[in-house]
Amino acid sequence: MTHLLENWSKIPFAFGGAALSGAGGGYGFGEGDNPQDLLKVALERGVTLFDTAPIYGFGQSEEVLGEFQKGRRDQIRLISKSGVYWHSSKRVDMTNDPKITLKMFEESLRRLKTDYIDLYMIHWPDPKTDIRYPLEVIAKLKEQGKILEVGLCNTNSEDLKASEEVVDIRVVQSQHNIYEAPPQEVLNYIREKNLSFMGWGMFDKGILTGRVDKKREQAKDYDANDCRKNAPWWNQKDVLAKIDRLDFYKETAQKLELSLSELAVNYALSPAWSSHALVGAKRVADLEAVLDAKRVEISDELRSEIEEKCRVSPS
Repeated sequence: MTHLLENWSKIPFAFGGAALSGAGGGYGFGEGDNPQDLLKVALERGVTLFDTAPIYGFGQSEEVLGEFQKGRRDQIRLISKSGVYWHSSKRVDMTNDPKITLKMFEESLRRLKTDYIDLYMIHWPDPKTDIRYPLEVIAKLKEQGKILEVGLCNTNSEDLKASEEVVDIRVVQSQHNIYEAPPQEVLNYIREKNLSFMGWGMFDKGILTGRVDKKREQAKDYDANDCRKNAPWWNQKDVLAKIDRLDFYKETAQKLELSLSELAVNYALSPAWSSHALVGAKRVADLEAVLDAKRVEISDELRSEIEEKCRVSPS
């Protein structure tokens, strides 16, 4: 049985909308090439899945996509999310409160300038809120035709099982690179239910491209609009630990005649359960490099060896 995203997309990539955050703040990596040019190239190269979220640029990513989709709505699939909300002070609140879920969805529709969203996802689990409550809101929107399919991001097996009481989950999205993968019980569920999987963080925010090295790993090395400037997860100790474990990764890339970025692409797409990877490039050249990446087979044995030699425990 074909996965949903394989029916929606001829290539195993989706465009990652955090790259469109520009100077908006929130979760994003600063300004790059003209965002409309970037999106146009992505579509011309066969990308039809465009993933975003309100927190990317505090709405800016959705607004950019809203402009882009005019006259192209039937050519693309829009993906957005609820759950990472913010107040007027820009204080971020991780919440799946049903009222906030509905509010976020309606705001996303306005910014995206559309009357429906192809795939709508809950961005993160919220320990204060039973996942079934926001999913009831989303299920009603799906019945009204405002949402076509539903997914969960960064989820766990408990929420996946609870969701069965409310609505069909078709897609799971989680971080996936040599340093981090979804929990095994989530992977088991994906395989059992034949769900599509979309991985984010393919390059672990630059580390796996080789651009983040010991000369460029501190928060001070990034401009004010790059979330690595202030984010608590961009921890110097953790970043250095990852860089220190890259020797085998570099040796493997050389043996396979791949660049570091190409090995990251092949690794991300190698497991049978991984149907798509997000490409969060903010420059056209970087986007095209990913789409043109040389493809080789990464065996289960090699993938396991990469993980064994490269993974580190976070501090």
